Amino acid sequence: MDGDTPFITRLTHVRSSTERQAAEEISRRNPCKDFHAFKPRFEQVQKELATGLRNARPFKENRGNTEINVGDFFIVGGQKAYVARKGRQSFTRDGKKDARLRVVFDNGTESKMLMRSLQRALYKDDTSRRITAAIQGPLFADYTEEEDGASGTIYVLRSHSQLPDVARNRDLIHKIGVTNGKVEQRISNPQLDPTFLMAEVEIVGTYKLYNINSKKFENLIHRIFQPALLEIKVKDRFGNTVAPREWFLVPLHVIDQAVGKIQDGTITGWIYDPQGSCLKRLG
Repeated sequence: MDGDTPFITRLTHVRSSTERQAAEEISRRNPCKDFHAFKPRFEQVQKELATGLRNARPFKENRGNTEINVGDFFIVGGQKAYVARKGRQSFTRDGKKDARLRVVFDNGTESKMLMRSLQRALYKDDTSRRITAAIQGPLFADYTEEEDGASGTIYVLRSHSQLPDVARNRDLIHKIGVTNGKVEQRISNPQLDPTFLMAEVEIVGTYKLYNINSKKFENLIHRIFQPALLEIKVKDRFGNTVAPREWFLVPLHVIDQAVGKIQDGTITGWIYDPQGSCLKRLG
């Protein structure tokens, strides 16, 4: 053919058969009949993403980590995907590992796709994400290694307020907060700050944070103790009514227990039970 060959005969934008197969397998879904068994997993993962126990990282961020295993979570096509089963390993014509997967999606559907098809779909989707495992390992330490980066301090306070509700339960009411500076500076002049109930406070516990987003950690600890949130209102120095949101009716030893569970990575699925004054598993 000469240089006048019409552009319409040039197959420059036609997808390969492997690309078509990947797209078809992703789109070929059926209703997941036992989705009720997977729904709590998706709900828990969403909570862990919101509180910082998990992160959603671009799949293309680390091309060396393309492994897909049972229990992995991804975001592809705007939906969360959970790898529920992985069949016997096989190999493609070019010698790459493959296997048949059962992938469940958070909209109640599922697909029996090849691992290579899921990998291709994740690579092709610029918004795809690998959802990391829940945080494991120590978040606090009594010492720092050279490569550690201090992120802040979580502090527990007890109020000297004479408000009736506080005075009656003084040993049980605690404020849990996080600061990137010194705790003593954070709580200076508490009698002028409605955050501290317009009264002097006492530091009853501190824990150093390393290599963690302090705000996400604060959200996590507050999520755990949400059932014990103290509903209280105080007047600031200008006469305005303020409702502080970081005071909890919870024993100090339970706060310490929760921090310990976050420290060793076992906090997933736990929440405070006000009736039993203890931590309990969700569900």
